[in-house]
Amino acid sequence: MKIAVMKELHPGETRVPLIPPSAEKLVKLGAEVIIESGLGETCRYTDADYTKVGATIGSSREDMLKTADIILRLRKPPMEEIELMRKGAIHVSYLDPFNEVELVDKMTAAGISTISLEMIPRTTIAQKMDVLSSQANLGGYVSVIIGTEQLDKVLPMMTTPAGTIKPSKVFIIGVGVAGLQAIATARRLGARVEAFDTRPVVEEQVKSLGAKFVKVDLGETGQTKDGYAEQLTPEQMELQKQGMAKACASSDIVITTAQLFGRPAPRIVDKAMIAAMAPGSVIIDMAVETGGNVEGSEVDKIVEIEGVKVVGLGNLPGQVALTASQMYSANLTNFVDHFWDKEEKTFNLNLEDEIIQGALITHDGALYSEMYKNIMKK
Repeated sequence: MKIAVMKELHPGETRVPLIPPSAEKLVKLGAEVIIESGLGETCRYTDADYTKVGATIGSSREDMLKTADIILRLRKPPMEEIELMRKGAIHVSYLDPFNEVELVDKMTAAGISTISLEMIPRTTIAQKMDVLSSQANLGGYVSVIIGTEQLDKVLPMMTTPAGTIKPSKVFIIGVGVAGLQAIATARRLGARVEAFDTRPVVEEQVKSLGAKFVKVDLGETGQTKDGYAEQLTPEQMELQKQGMAKACASSDIVITTAQLFGRPAPRIVDKAMIAAMAPGSVIIDMAVETGGNVEGSEVDKIVEIEGVKVVGLGNLPGQVALTASQMYSANLTNFVDHFWDKEEKTFNLNLEDEIIQGALITHDGALYSEMYKNIMKK
């Protein structure tokens, strides 16, 4: 069975979908692994590193797409490449299906079985293939490092002959995987850390990392079965803003991580809240690529609003590309391995499996995911 691994073409993407040790695992499963030349260059992997473990280098990108049984990549496929894939091929990558309706329609018409890695259910058995969590973890880490770099103060308390320097304060909004890592990283660097989330259930996790949980009475809130925060009402959003304004005003660094599955990110920090912060403070908008949590943030830019630096850099995991590639590659390999028939040496697209039922968007010329169909009806 031919597995083609495509080099990323997205401007500025430094991560790679498959590293040599993972390619070796797929080869040992019995797959014919074909790597596009230059695949690993951004992470200092040469073509020879892949051929040493049994992979081969494809003759051309077009030929790889036309002949592959499975196509692995990191980002969604370019529109013009969909028609090159053979009918019945399995395509595995990030897909962003709710914002890429035209792409999904084209994959459907082409008869491609499309796996959207964002849609893998957050179950115990699927943890090893959860790309959202692995990349969000790194994003949380990087957000603190960038915030520290942009701040004109140190984070830890220091006792020096020149006097005692007070620790900086970091406020983190949203306590998912990214938020928890941001808390842990900021604490390790010596900052005083506060955090807020609409889900009261995460309070103990915040406290266990040595941070203070900011309580705001929003009334009835909750989370989905996959652990995502449920969308707030306009009234709850206003209460949340009022409750967070005080914490933001006293913070040196604010990191926003709030995202809603399948919908634009909620706007939770407005210009009035920014104006109340001290000049020189820093805000990191981790949701800038999905609409942004912060009013005035711009994708891939650092802008100054009322004397506050608002950082809207996209692809934060790409700032630590080698580690991010190692984690993504492991997730991807674990996904293939989980559905690999060891005797037949082929990928078993088991339509009865809950992971496939969650992540398979298109199949056999039709939309397959019930979740996708239901959300798109709304």
